[in-house]
Amino acid sequence: MNRLGLRDSVLILTLVPTVVIGLLLGGYFTINRYLELDEFLIEQGNTIIEPLSIALENPLANNDQGALERIARHIHNKHSPLIKSVAIFDSNDDLVLASNLHREFARLTQVPTLDNKTSSKTTREGDFLVIYHGILDPNAPSHQPFKTNGIVMVQFNRQVAVVEQQKAVLISAAVILLAIGFAVVISIRLSRMITQPLSRLVQATQEVAHGKEADNIQKPMQGELEQLRQGLLHINQHMAEEKDEMQRHIDQATADYQETLEQYEMQNIQLNIAKRDALAANQVKSDFLAKMSHELRTPLNGVIGFARQLYKTPLNKNQKDYLDTIELSANSLLTIISDILDFSKLEAGAMELESIQFQIRDAVNEVLTLLAPGAHEKNLELSIHVNPNVPDHLVGDPTRFRQILTNLVSNAIKFTEHGEVNIDISSRLLNDERVSLLISVKDTGVGIAMDKQDTLFTPFGQADSSITRKFGGTGLGLIITKHLVEAMGGRITLNSAPGKGTCFTFNAVFKVPEHHFELDLPCASLVNKRVLYFEQNEHSYMATSSILAAWGVHLTGCRTIEELEKAASNAFNYDICVLGDPGGAESMARMKQLIAIARQCSDYLYLLLNTVSHNMREALVGSGADGCLSKPINHRKFCEMLAAPFRLDHPTIHTHDHHTTRLPLKALVVDDNDANLKLICALLEEQVESLDTAHNGAQAVEVCKSHRYDLIFMDIQMPIMDGITACKLILESSLNEDTPIIAVTAHALDGEKEQLKHVGFASYLTKPLDEDMLSDALLHYAPNDKLARERVSAKPPLSEPPFISDSLNWELALQRAGGKEDLAQEMLNMLLLSIPETLNLIEEAMAKGDHERLLSIIHKFHGACCYTGVPKLKKLAELIETAMKEKASINDIEPELLELQDELSNLMADAGLEKSSSS
Repeated sequence: MNRLGLRDSVLILTLVPTVVIGLLLGGYFTINRYLELDEFLIEQGNTIIEPLSIALENPLANNDQGALERIARHIHNKHSPLIKSVAIFDSNDDLVLASNLHREFARLTQVPTLDNKTSSKTTREGDFLVIYHGILDPNAPSHQPFKTNGIVMVQFNRQVAVVEQQKAVLISAAVILLAIGFAVVISIRLSRMITQPLSRLVQATQEVAHGKEADNIQKPMQGELEQLRQGLLHINQHMAEEKDEMQRHIDQATADYQETLEQYEMQNIQLNIAKRDALAANQVKSDFLAKMSHELRTPLNGVIGFARQLYKTPLNKNQKDYLDTIELSANSLLTIISDILDFSKLEAGAMELESIQFQIRDAVNEVLTLLAPGAHEKNLELSIHVNPNVPDHLVGDPTRFRQILTNLVSNAIKFTEHGEVNIDISSRLLNDERVSLLISVKDTGVGIAMDKQDTLFTPFGQADSSITRKFGGTGLGLIITKHLVEAMGGRITLNSAPGKGTCFTFNAVFKVPEHHFELDLPCASLVNKRVLYFEQNEHSYMATSSILAAWGVHLTGCRTIEELEKAASNAFNYDICVLGDPGGAESMARMKQLIAIARQCSDYLYLLLNTVSHNMREALVGSGADGCLSKPINHRKFCEMLAAPFRLDHPTIHTHDHHTTRLPLKALVVDDNDANLKLICALLEEQVESLDTAHNGAQAVEVCKSHRYDLIFMDIQMPIMDGITACKLILESSLNEDTPIIAVTAHALDGEKEQLKHVGFASYLTKPLDEDMLSDALLHYAPNDKLARERVSAKPPLSEPPFISDSLNWELALQRAGGKEDLAQEMLNMLLLSIPETLNLIEEAMAKGDHERLLSIIHKFHGACCYTGVPKLKKLAELIETAMKEKASINDIEPELLELQDELSNLMADAGLEKSSSS
């Protein structure tokens, strides 16, 4: 709405241009008149003084005083009051006479010097204008026309011009005021012509708006106002008609409403009764679900328990499959019932949180230890980073906290096919008694669309109806989590987008315990230790680096293999080297490569693996590592492992020899290599009561049809029938359909390992084998009712090697032989005796270009090297076998083959067998 009304606008639009134009024109003419009057006065003075100077030429030249006085008086009187005074000066500038002497006349006697070219000069003295003009000498020669005989001075009064100027200003002001007044009168008349009809129209519009009839617009108006008046009259008439019609509808609607009002009141009463009944039924339903869920858990736990007991009885393959299905279904049903029970308790308000003291890091480790195998199966990087400022001891409900974390992490693993799942925990101290934990669970999974996110926190709600079919679940986990988080004084949020993963974030408030406990970790043993740490995953690197920094070590971090090689090339050794699992299809081979790099520059080497496989860890320990841990890192186990070599508080271990009781087991060993077969049998003879052997897969199948075994150790590459075919036949039709079969191979790629498990092998062992690996396999796969012993083995003292050679590691040979010097010597002799034949076979296969034959020879030789303490030969054989399995041609690996032949020749020369072999 405008601030000025129409009347004011008309006045302003009319007066402002008039005033501006009047002021501009009046000012212009006033200034112009003011300047013209001054010029006019000067011009009039020159008109008077020039004739006067001519009239005074002769009297002045003749010194006629009377004539001079008459002329001066006449000019003064004739032009009075314009002339104030007339004065005549001789050629010496001396005053001759003056028509009027006054007080300021003395200043006028100072005659200025005249320019002969102008012979006159004008000056201003206050309110007077003074003009000096030269009087020419009439007797002067004609060639000197400008020679003066004297000067006449006329003083003019400027008051006359000032009066004229003031008169011009007054006239201009009067004209301007007259114009403004005229404009005001016209503006007022014009505004009245417009505003009065408009006022009537506005008043009529207000009356029409209030439902009244407009009576003040019946008189006609002029121009467009008449059109407005006609339109308003039409509107007034139409609104009157609409008002009558509306009133008729109102009356009808009022009558109808009065008829149905009693019906609505009855329905409201019925709805209130139904609402109370529904609330009561919902409460009964919640109580029923809470009680029935609890009652169902008891028999279901019995089903699961007896199913596990049934596992301990002899079962064939089909029975074991049926039992696996029963246990899987029972566990799924138990999870659903647990969710329903928790949901019912929350809905019924019966959920109460405990308040006990617990260790937050241990609670998190318990959750991740249970969920880690699922992440490892999908090759996911599972990482936990707990900020160092998070207090270790808190007071709250650890069970419900673990339930929240388990639900979120298990969902992240379930919906993530590749990438990583990261957990971050930080804290904020609210006051001296309370602390708020902030936990985020971030994955790289499928993500959730924005329009589906709200349904996740509703009962039985999931982001997609296909999720239940694909991944399972009831849809209750997140609603239960949401209620539990709110019960802990926090709230849960999520940030997600399709294809970009999901991040759940929640906070929970816990109490700070009154009594704090000392950290029971051996961190003091790690202070100032030099630690080399390699990890390619960014979050895992940050989490583990934070833990190590908190323990006071001197940390050197590496994110790439190039950085690790550069750090390993330093002049000093590291106390500890920690290698993170690089992952990928070639994880085992890459880990061995990293172990070879780090082993040269560290005293102790530990691995962090994305697996819980005991066999894989044993294989890597056999490759040079001192210990392994599964990811995500358990800080307690991690600290114990790193600090073990440096601790000063180790308990004294008393080693003593005693007779080792063999397990009541019957095992079958299948291998075509006599040396391997002999070694495995020697290692197993002291651990099992009964032992049978077979030299190929066909013999093993025949033996298994007539004998039942507790364990079968099977080589893979054998003549007549390989180990894979033998394993299939034994599991399909024999007395050992449920017997665990363990593959024993010198070298296996990642794809081959998966194939072995798919075929039916329970597990696999990589050569070289030792007593600990076999013992762990026996304890892990043998029937539980046959395992009831505890063994303590003492490390035998080292003996002298049979000969000195760079290729022989006698300590390793004794370790591979279980500390038996005679067995180690026999295994070494068998290898030495086989070298000439091996060299001939290699040369023949290379000459013929027989790739398969050469691979078989190298594989067999690699297996023999695993038990004889020749690590350099074993490494060469492993490198060649790996390249050939990856389809490398013989020409590509010819340098390695030639190096292997040279090493074999050197070993024979060191053993003194070169001549005999040549002969």
